[in-house]
Amino acid sequence: MTLLRLPRLIGAWLTPPAALTLGAVILAACSSASEPAPGLTLAPLAAPSLGDAAEPFVASTPEGGVTLSWLERQADSSVALRFATLAKGDTSWSAPQEILRRTDLFMNWADFPSLVTLADGTLLAHWLQRNGTGTYSYDVHLAASTDGGRSWGPSSLPHPAGFAAEHGFVAVLPDPAGGADVVLLDGSEGARTRKPGAKEPGAPMQLGVARWQGNTVVSRQIVDERVCDCCQTALARTADGLVAVYRDRSEDEIRDMGVVRFVDGAWTAPARLHEDGWKIDYCPVNGPAVSAVGDTVAAVWFSAPNDSARVQLLFSTDGGATFGSPIRIDDGRPTGRVDVELLDRDRALVSWVERVEGQGAEVRARLVHRAGTIEPAVVVSPSSGTRSSGFPKMTRTADGVIIAWTIPGTPSTIRLARLTVGGR
Repeated sequence: MTLLRLPRLIGAWLTPPAALTLGAVILAACSSASEPAPGLTLAPLAAPSLGDAAEPFVASTPEGGVTLSWLERQADSSVALRFATLAKGDTSWSAPQEILRRTDLFMNWADFPSLVTLADGTLLAHWLQRNGTGTYSYDVHLAASTDGGRSWGPSSLPHPAGFAAEHGFVAVLPDPAGGADVVLLDGSEGARTRKPGAKEPGAPMQLGVARWQGNTVVSRQIVDERVCDCCQTALARTADGLVAVYRDRSEDEIRDMGVVRFVDGAWTAPARLHEDGWKIDYCPVNGPAVSAVGDTVAAVWFSAPNDSARVQLLFSTDGGATFGSPIRIDDGRPTGRVDVELLDRDRALVSWVERVEGQGAEVRARLVHRAGTIEPAVVVSPSSGTRSSGFPKMTRTADGVIIAWTIPGTPSTIRLARLTVGGR
């Protein structure tokens, strides 16, 4: 069958005006989000000096600080990938530095670059660079800096080279022992098997994993041969190994969450995270998030089986081998765009985007306890809910959880806040 790419063209699941035609998805009236719950404090955090900026990504450093990366449109139609750092205990960001600037960078509201700090202080960046004339033909590039971002080594691909196909939706996770692990969507096989003159790929999108060591990609592997085409992937490290969560895709177009684990030196066979039974003929552009502390794992995702939209959270206490019952965390009208940070073995902080009356939306956050207690939601920021508002991203640091999001406009800009949680 021909795969519809509708959400990529109109924005996302439940963006106006499409939401108006999907009344069944709009559940009961949204319960009001409250002032910050006891133990949860929200404070604005000044951003570094920005131009026309979007697609922020935040990541904690081994020293307890945070890096912020983003894309910035330039007057000459090029796009720059920039970053700044915030040291532990500081309130001011470092001066922004430029990783690279190109006219062929792929800039997309749902597929964004990242920057992480490895165990030895090396900075590792990934970005998307066009590899053909197709709308979604681009490669993933990884490159490292060992001098704080002043210079960058040659880039390396975590997928086969030479295929004008979609490669993206990357998660990069530093290894405390050195190097980093990578998970991504890999369209190489679809390009390799495409028939001459055909528009559709010859094979489904696949889930790939790769290993960064030294100054290059040293290994790569396909771990699921049929996955959803354009949803973010997520990766966490447990006491036993790696857990990757992603949107799977069955032969009959059930697009529920899949999970694979790297344990005892090998990747497990793909398994279902939870049986939602969401049958949908196109990609909803709405990936999961995952976080781990020791053997405890928290996974959050958006789904809409039977036109019933929801954001759900699962906990695991055995490194992701099994999960408990799902906890619904939205307020009745979610659009997804989720993230999660596990604060300890018993508490997870979840963020998502929720529709409000009219055409607007809000970035919200909520503390959820493994025992099932759900704290009142906190409104982090108003949001347009359009695709240009992107995906809010969080990271846990020594000074609390940092959340970053895009405020669309001309120019577009980035906002940040710090969420701190008490001892409850």
